[in-house]
Amino acid sequence: MARAAFTRMRDGTAEEYALINAREAAYNRTLHLRVLDAARALGAAEPDPGYAVSRLVHSLQSATRAERDGRPVDYVVAALIHDIGDGLAPYSHGSYAAAVLRPFVSEELCWIVSHHPVFQMHYYGAQTGDDVNARDAYRDHPWFGATVEFCERYDENCFDPGYDWLPLEHFAPAVEEVFSRKPAFR
Repeated sequence: MARAAFTRMRDGTAEEYALINAREAAYNRTLHLRVLDAARALGAAEPDPGYAVSRLVHSLQSATRAERDGRPVDYVVAALIHDIGDGLAPYSHGSYAAAVLRPFVSEELCWIVSHHPVFQMHYYGAQTGDDVNARDAYRDHPWFGATVEFCERYDENCFDPGYDWLPLEHFAPAVEEVFSRKPAFR
């Protein structure tokens, strides 16, 4: 059987679903490559957002700083891909990146990545008319401090063309490690 013949899911046979599951499993084993492609695409963002560095370089600086600080591999990968949603979800890019990470890393890391855009406004909101205190809505959340730290150490300071970041290929084994895990569905 080359492909399933059903036209409604309820009509599929066990044989058809076995075929589909096998093909999906093979495809999912290459997820890490698609994540790397999504990160790589940040370097080709059009139009140029005007920052001193590309979104890819920003992400590489974030991951490099996290790795140099001795953060665990999950954290480094989260730092690397925290902005991969910029192209398709510019108004919810944190949630987009968190959704990609969710089956493979802790809920805490997902929360940090999901909420980092609101926390980032603390640094630029006064210049753009946004609420610099928007993050205070989460002040009582157990991961508030961890998100403040992420933004301070691995996000708002990662626009430096003079910083010696590591290339994307350096992070490929870490991305493969994280996205090759058995997913936890939450």
